[in-house]
Amino acid sequence: MATIIVLDDVIDAGLLIKRILERKGHTVTAFTEEEEALAHAAAHHPDLAILDIKLKKMTGVEVLDELKKRSPQTRVIMLTGYPTLETARESVKLGACEYCVKPIDKDELERKVADVLAISA
Repeated sequence: MATIIVLDDVIDAGLLIKRILERKGHTVTAFTEEEEALAHAAAHHPDLAILDIKLKKMTGVEVLDELKKRSPQTRVIMLTGYPTLETARESVKLGACEYCVKPIDKDELERKVADVLAISA
């Protein structure tokens, strides 16, 4: 199974995703701080990062850009409660594989994670 990091400024949202994906056998680490998540990614090169668009100090798109510099092979799913075409385009341009809209739908999340992990790195 995959190693996954989740970055969401709301700890409960990150823990919900962690519980859902751990039930599928993945190893998941949840973060609320951008720098902690980026440092972890640089040291451990997770298979997948799930990044919220709205964070505390940076945007999810900025984190995506920095993450790809530190761990280029990590695949990314963006997460947002405020979907816009502009954000989706920017995320894909910077290397995001997929986009999920909050509130989290368990089945959709599981399906998108499986699809993204099936893509050869």
